[in-house]
Amino acid sequence: MSRFEYERSTAARIGLRSMPTQNWQAGYTVVHESFGKQSMNHVLLDGKKVMPSKIVCIGRNYVAHIEELGNEVPEQMVVFGKPNSAIGDTLYAELGGEPIHYEGEIALLIKDGLPAAAGFGLDLTKRSLQSRLKDQGLPWERAKGFDGAALFSPFKSIDSTQDLSLQLTVNDKLRQSGDVELMMYSPQLILSQLQEFTTLEDGDILMTGTPAGVGKVQAGERFDGLVMQRGKVITSHYWLAN
Repeated sequence: MSRFEYERSTAARIGLRSMPTQNWQAGYTVVHESFGKQSMNHVLLDGKKVMPSKIVCIGRNYVAHIEELGNEVPEQMVVFGKPNSAIGDTLYAELGGEPIHYEGEIALLIKDGLPAAAGFGLDLTKRSLQSRLKDQGLPWERAKGFDGAALFSPFKSIDSTQDLSLQLTVNDKLRQSGDVELMMYSPQLILSQLQEFTTLEDGDILMTGTPAGVGKVQAGERFDGLVMQRGKVITSHYWLAN
């Protein structure tokens, strides 16, 4: 019995309201499991919906960004996570009384343990709250994993991560730019280290870190993010901050 057939038989046995479906073209299994609630959040891969089980994020992966925040260069790769519920489509300047800060990143969609597609991602942060949590030696989830804390452009299939780069403009002014050559941990090294302690499922997203230029989101600003490969734009998206 294939994994897909097993999921459908399990769903039928426990009485799920909606059944697993499979995207044969992309090779991803997409499971709609409601339990009376809405389906999991999704991203778009070549125009088709994919539902990541999780988002794995790499922190402090560009030296210039480490310096701009006054952080120390870590001895080990910094890893944190965001749940599926963090995926959103609206850019807010403030949530729960906390100002929101943006971090533009190259995001990679995983299949068979390898990057299969690339997109532009906004890692959104409640920076003041994060600072308070760090000062107390507490985890960052409240500042990094809230609903709507991860925004993504459509993903486009790639054959390698070589020559990937990103640009973020705010109101037509360049705020961030970076590429894989500037990363302290390349995508290949990131995956190698992640495999030591966690499993990346098909459809999971890897956010590879942000270059210098992060800042506070202001209501009314337009954010345009794009990912290029070999000098050609492969995907882009824009958000208007509320």
